[in-house]
Amino acid sequence: MPDAPASDFRPVILGGDITAYTLVRTFHEAYGVRPLVVNMTDGGPIALSTLCEHVYVEGFEAEGVFVETLERLGREHGGEGRPALLLVAAGDWYVRMIIEHKDRLAPWYTIPYIDLDLLDRVVRKDVFYGILDEVGVPYPATVVVDMATDAGEERDLPFGFPVVAKPADSARYHYASFEGKKKVFVCDTPEQLEDTLRRVRASSYDGNLLLQEFIPGDDTNMRVLTCYSDRDGKVRFGSVGHVLLEEHHPLAIGNPCVIITTEIDEVIEQARRFLEHIGYVGFSNFDLKYDRRDGTYKFFEINVRLGRSNFYVTANGDNVAEWYVRDWVRHEPMQGLTIARGEHLFTFVPKYVVKHYVLDEALRDKALGLMRAGRASDPNRYGPDLTLKRRVYNLAYHVNQVRKFRAHFTDRR
Repeated sequence: MPDAPASDFRPVILGGDITAYTLVRTFHEAYGVRPLVVNMTDGGPIALSTLCEHVYVEGFEAEGVFVETLERLGREHGGEGRPALLLVAAGDWYVRMIIEHKDRLAPWYTIPYIDLDLLDRVVRKDVFYGILDEVGVPYPATVVVDMATDAGEERDLPFGFPVVAKPADSARYHYASFEGKKKVFVCDTPEQLEDTLRRVRASSYDGNLLLQEFIPGDDTNMRVLTCYSDRDGKVRFGSVGHVLLEEHHPLAIGNPCVIITTEIDEVIEQARRFLEHIGYVGFSNFDLKYDRRDGTYKFFEINVRLGRSNFYVTANGDNVAEWYVRDWVRHEPMQGLTIARGEHLFTFVPKYVVKHYVLDEALRDKALGLMRAGRASDPNRYGPDLTLKRRVYNLAYHVNQVRKFRAHFTDRR
C-alpha cells in the first residue's frame, strides 16, 4: 500500500455490478479508503460490501435525478478543506452522464474522463474504425448498414459467412427492445442475417449496424488491452490479457471472464498511436482478436472506462486506482511508458467452468496450474470483505455462472 495518506481524496463510484465492486476493492487495496458508491441497485455485490458507503437512489436512471443527487452529495461530502471527490463510473451510461454534465459536477468532483465531442466520436464503432484507418491499426473487414433506410448494403458483402452483426452506437441500442435481442449477433446464413436486420429495423434503433467478417477461432483467440493516458494525453501504461473464456449469455456476449496476463507490446504501441492521435485521457479498454490467417491482432472496439474484467490488471500487480490518484489527485509528474509483465490468472467463474469450457487444452492446463500455484484471483473473493453473507453470495454467483454456461455456451472453433 502506498505510503502517502488516503485522506486527501475519496472515490465516488457510480454502479452496482461486479465492475463497481472491483473498483471498491482496488481503492481499498491501494489506499485503505472507504469509497462512496451511488447507484440504482438495492442489492448485489455493492449492497453486501462492508468496504464502502452505499447510497441507493430510486429513479437514479433519470437524468435530472442523477445530476441533482451528485450535486447534493458533492455539497455534503466535498468542498474546501475536505478530501477531493474522485468520480469514477462502472458503466457506459454513467460515463456519458458524467461527461454530459461536467460543468455542473466539476465544482465538487475531480473527473478523469474525456470531453463530450471526443466521446461521441469514439463510441460510434464506425467512426472508431475510421480513426484506426488513419493511424494504421488493423480491424475486421466491415460494412456499415444504415438501419433508418433499406439500401441493401448487406446484399453484396465482400466476405463470406458467418457474419457478425452489431450496433455501431451501443448507447442508442441499449434503449431498443425486440425479441431475440443480443449484444452481438453471429449469423451463419444469409437467411439469419436477413431475419436479424428485419428485427432490428422493427425496433426503435435507427443508427448504423456493422456487418463484419468473422475472424475464425474460439474465445482463446481474444485479447483485452487496458491503457492509461495521463492528463496531457500521453499513454503511460498498458496491460494485455489473453482471454481464455468469454461470457456466452446473449446480453453479455464478449465480456471476458477468464484471462491470463500476457505480453504483446505491438498492440500497446498500436493503441498508443490511436490514443495520442485523438488526445485521449484516462483509462481505455480495447477488445481484440488474433487472426491466425495473417498473424495480426484486429481491434474490435474501445470502452472509455475500465472494463468489466479490469481486475486482471490489478491482480497482476498494477493497481489501477493508483494511476487515477497519482495523476488526477496528487498531480505527480508522469514519465515513460510502463508495460505490465508477468503471468497471473483472473477469473470470476468457478474452476468447473474453466475445466469444462476453455477449449484449448494447453491453455486450460495453464489456467488450472496457476490456480494450484496460488497465482489466480477472483475479484469477488477479498479477505477483508468476506462476511458470511458475502460468502453465500459468492457461492450463488458461481452456481449461476455454471447454469449460464450450460444453457448458452457455443463452440465456434
